Amino acid sequence: MAGVGPRLIIVGVGAVVWSARQEFLLVRRAQPPRQNEWSLPGGKLEFGETLHAAVKREVREETGLEIEILGLVDVAELVQHEDEGAEGRHYVLVDFCARALPGDAFASSDASEARWFSLAEVDALPIWNETRRIIAESARLLETMSSP
Repeated sequence: MAGVGPRLIIVGVGAVVWSARQEFLLVRRAQPPRQNEWSLPGGKLEFGETLHAAVKREVREETGLEIEILGLVDVAELVQHEDEGAEGRHYVLVDFCARALPGDAFASSDASEARWFSLAEVDALPIWNETRRIIAESARLLETMSSP
């Protein structure tokens, strides 16, 4: 396949971060993939880093928030096939449910905007269907954790 770059597998982490008001946090991505789209805060796993350490670091870098991880939600995948002369990328995204510790969220690092949303708003948001699914799964997980 002349002219096609290498194929890469990239492991990423993300979090559905919940506030005390039961709102979740999204960031507008400043970098690919999904540049300028709303997404869960997160990013690439670094070599030697645990998944939990990576998601805490990425949320802190993108939003300024410290989080408490409540559990694993699911894994999502995004495959970007090679265009002529471009690399193919297969993203494996490990998503967690988390609670925001006290502090203010702000856009930083790879995020151009950070904003809290209610579950009632999720269907109208212009987000990737997998992000919508992960948010719904996280809400169910959060609900089961708070049930007596």
